[in-house]
Amino acid sequence: MFVKALRVGLGQLIIFTDFITRPGKKQRPAEVQAQVNTAARDLTLYQFHACPFCVKTRRTLRRLNVPVALRDAKNNEQDRQALLEHGGKIKVPCLRIEENGQTTWMYESKVIIDYLDKRFAAA
Repeated sequence: MFVKALRVGLGQLIIFTDFITRPGKKQRPAEVQAQVNTAARDLTLYQFHACPFCVKTRRTLRRLNVPVALRDAKNNEQDRQALLEHGGKIKVPCLRIEENGQTTWMYESKVIIDYLDKRFAAA
């Protein structure tokens, strides 16, 4: 019971800290941002809301101004099952990438952040 309360408290602290220290969004010309928005339609982030690695990944998405669909793999059974069936394991964060008719399930926040920086930082 105590461990669960501690975990919930730490999760809320992580969320609060993220909220008050949230990075600003990258500013782009409207036509470039429209291209980024179109490219982001092919991305979905499976995450737990209070997971520190998921928060780190979401902060990168905000910093780069990439509007990615978020899926709650902790509280939504359909999202959790999709992550397990298609990604192979329930581990977050996980970025689902749809490109050229292929689906890639990318795990590990560092790998995801590197991918996002390479794909969207220059845009």
